[in-house]
Amino acid sequence: MVSVVVASCLSLVCQPAHAALASAEQGLRVAAEVVEYECTTDDVTETQDVKINVELTMPDNATAGQQMSIGWRGTYVTGSELRAPAAGLTAVKLYAYAALTGIEDLTSATGVSEPLSITAGQTIPLPEAEVSMKTTSSRAGTATVRPAAINIGPSPTAPVIECEVRNASTLTTYTLTVAQGGQASTSPTADRTTTSPKPTRTVTATVTAAATDDADLDQEIPAAQEMDATPVGGAATGGGGEAGPDGRMYVLTGLAIILAACAGLLLRRRFRSG
Repeated sequence: MVSVVVASCLSLVCQPAHAALASAEQGLRVAAEVVEYECTTDDVTETQDVKINVELTMPDNATAGQQMSIGWRGTYVTGSELRAPAAGLTAVKLYAYAALTGIEDLTSATGVSEPLSITAGQTIPLPEAEVSMKTTSSRAGTATVRPAAINIGPSPTAPVIECEVRNASTLTTYTLTVAQGGQASTSPTADRTTTSPKPTRTVTATVTAAATDDADLDQEIPAAQEMDATPVGGAATGGGGEAGPDGRMYVLTGLAIILAACAGLLLRRRFRSG
């Protein structure tokens, strides 16, 4: 009974986590939608009607001034595949486009597949991996996105096959939110950091306040004179220095005391002898 209760509790706890992951994936990935194309080939008068299930993936962190990527994944509707011309195709790439509206200067995103080589009349394979359609918006805002053209060729400016969307007006449009970049907020912090030498003034004021008259006298004597007046083996080494006026007074006083003591001894000896 206890194990059953524990298992039930764990299942209740784990279900919201799986549900959250599923909802996050759905928020990024758009369900596949059939896009109808009319494809024309160089030097070929006939066109091809192609239908592709296109699935788009919207970025969740688009920021103004930074490159963003819209995922493109496509699979053919059976019986509506795009085929290579009679001359075949060598070292060509598939270029997928998305149309964007709603933000000024943001009109399209472009993705490219790996190189392909297809023999005449064979189906041109669509990339198995998701194609990243890249673009950059200079402004923040909200744009609408829908699938756009597909081209096949050696470069985006030299398409061999061009496929234009036939049902653009009926396609679902999807929302792309571009956030404002936050680079400007770092400048004020740097300015405040570089202009704060206040502790230096406090230290200087403390030193000036602690100065005495002796310090003023020391400032009037040049450094060279101070060095000359310092005797070899001075106080730092335990030796004696030059005796100043106060020292001579102590010496003379000591001599006077000694002479007085000697004189007293002499007088005492005379009195005894007399």
